[in-house]
Amino acid sequence: MLLDKGADVNAQGKEYGNALQAASERGHDQVVRMLLDKGANVNAQGGEYGNALQAASSRGHDQVVWQRSASSVRKR
Repeated sequence: MLLDKGADVNAQGKEYGNALQAASERGHDQVVRMLLDKGANVNAQGGEYGNALQAASSRGHDQVVWQRSASSVRKR
């Protein structure tokens, strides 16, 4: 996996902002979990939806929203 080779988990793109936002928007629970475990910034802004929570919510991906929220709480 690219992240294991040093790729930036929070690298910014265009339409989706970053990998976490893209995975959240598409409802890919396992990818979201893996990105969060690798240190993805749950509050990163950018892309069409603004952040990962908004991206997941816009498509009704409740499981992704829950994972993101739980991750945010654990980091406090």
